[in-house]
Amino acid sequence: MYYGEIKNCDIANGEGVRVTLFVSGCTNHCKNCFQPQTWDFTYGQPFTEETEDMLLAMLAPDYINGLTLLGGEPFEPENQRALVPFLRRVRAAYPQKTIWGFSGFTYEELLTDGSHPRCEVTDELLSLLDVLVDGRFVEELKDISLRFRGSSNQRLIDLNRTREAGCLCFLPDRGRP
Repeated sequence: MYYGEIKNCDIANGEGVRVTLFVSGCTNHCKNCFQPQTWDFTYGQPFTEETEDMLLAMLAPDYINGLTLLGGEPFEPENQRALVPFLRRVRAAYPQKTIWGFSGFTYEELLTDGSHPRCEVTDELLSLLDVLVDGRFVEELKDISLRFRGSSNQRLIDLNRTREAGCLCFLPDRGRP
């Protein structure tokens, strides 16, 4: 896996102050994507053990609330396979911090056997996330007033509550389109 950018102290991509990893590779190719350079699976730099160690160190301060995964597309199968072992390390080191993931695929697509993004590690990746912001960016539904998303079709799914309730649960405060 490659990554295009890492941001420390990001406040735009999840609640609180976060470390943000922009992975490379995306087959969605949303019209007017804000990061089209990350569609290329080899854009940026290789995601190595040194990269993981650097991210873990960035997550250490108490004022950091957690990690956010963006792209590109974290749920491209090859990216999922690289992210799962890393997220296991994050959970072991910082169980109190939250992990958010952004995906152009919907939650339902991620759960559907035979869909492009679903692979042998998808369920584990979802189990390691606290929040999933799902759905492709749709230019015609663009709304700059929305929290943590660019178009009104995208949802803020509270995965912890979803797992507990057995049905989709959204973050409060305009969490559902």
